[in-house]
Amino acid sequence: MDDVQLGTFNTNIATDRYTCPEYAAREREAIWKRTWQIAGRVDDLPKPGDWKKYEILDQSFLIVRGKDEKLRGFVNACRHRGNALCIAETGNAKRGFLCQYHLWSYDLDGRLKGILRENLAGPIDKTENSLLSVSVDTFAGFIFLNPDPDAESLHEFLGDDVVDLLEPYHIEQFTTVMDVTEAIECNWKVVMDAFEEGYHINGIHPQLLQVLHINPKTARYRFFDNHSVAMAPFEVAGASEQEQVEGMLALPETFPGTVAVIPRFQELLAPYQDDNGKGTFPDGVTPRALLQQATREVLTGMGLDVSDLTDSQMVDNQGWVLFPNYFMTVRAGECHVIMARPHPDGDPNRCIWHVASYMFVPQEFRDAVRAEAIVVDTPGSHKYFEALQQDYEQMPRQQKGLRNDRLDHMTLVKEEVVIAHFHSVVDRHMSNAAKR
Repeated sequence: MDDVQLGTFNTNIATDRYTCPEYAAREREAIWKRTWQIAGRVDDLPKPGDWKKYEILDQSFLIVRGKDEKLRGFVNACRHRGNALCIAETGNAKRGFLCQYHLWSYDLDGRLKGILRENLAGPIDKTENSLLSVSVDTFAGFIFLNPDPDAESLHEFLGDDVVDLLEPYHIEQFTTVMDVTEAIECNWKVVMDAFEEGYHINGIHPQLLQVLHINPKTARYRFFDNHSVAMAPFEVAGASEQEQVEGMLALPETFPGTVAVIPRFQELLAPYQDDNGKGTFPDGVTPRALLQQATREVLTGMGLDVSDLTDSQMVDNQGWVLFPNYFMTVRAGECHVIMARPHPDGDPNRCIWHVASYMFVPQEFRDAVRAEAIVVDTPGSHKYFEALQQDYEQMPRQQKGLRNDRLDHMTLVKEEVVIAHFHSVVDRHMSNAAKR
């Protein structure tokens, strides 16, 4: 990965993009109606006829699995008088979709197949009144949707490098172990910014300093046309080897995927430990290397192909930003995802955040660990794991500060280069839309 200087991107970020209704309205046209965005997981729709609704601001879409097993997307509106076909979040339409207003019906391919009292309806051309289609595709087990009828392909949007770097993790084989959606009192970009830097760990997550240290001198970044990835070694700078071991043994508290790895890690440690558990490691052997070895062995034994992943990718968190609203930390066998989208009411001071975790689990255990989706209706009623709860409480505080009129910009530091890149992509999309 490249050591990119912050000066490559703008470090002064105007605050009106977080608070201004007019800016939010322009984002609707420039970003949300024109970019690929994640609308769910492929295994949300396992059977023909399974469908789910995806909404962004005031736009509503349906994604359905056809009889041919293909996923398709449609505007959630009857072609007769625009009635919403589906109000629920998900369901199964084995016989297709039926508009409850005037009983027009559509098959799973979106074709108009039935009209009430068709012999009296007049000259209605069914072929010209199919449901309006939208682009749908999949990658890494996620369903992507783009409202733009002229959208570039998903592969083009992601780019060859992103696809090549993420495919070896086999995220499509992971099982959902957490899935929570909640309205939160901040702009969607405040959420994205919060997870694009580790500069706040000392202030907000001091407990993580035992196992994770974001050092600008060792962090590496790679920036793509729309996306980015950052990597920081999973180690504590200046800590003794024994402190490293203690931190790694505490990993399951924050990273549940390491639960299965720790026993093998302890076995690999044993030859280097005395009767009191104190370790002495020869040249070429480190706790981090042993954790990498344990992770590779355990996941391989569980049936996950990690042969194309590097030792670093076994344990080091790779922090991915897929524009516009997807952040993921991924390591071999598990990933944790944060997504944020504007609130449906259009208020720039509110958004919907979606947090989810995915882990590789052997087939026979997947149903037992799969998490049901939770939608939180009462703010503060859902308790996240410690670090996530700390972010949840912090982000609305930032939004309150951003609303002060005299604060016209934020000033970024070197450790926030990913935020700077993200906003450069926002700027480009906003500028391109203005030129149309």
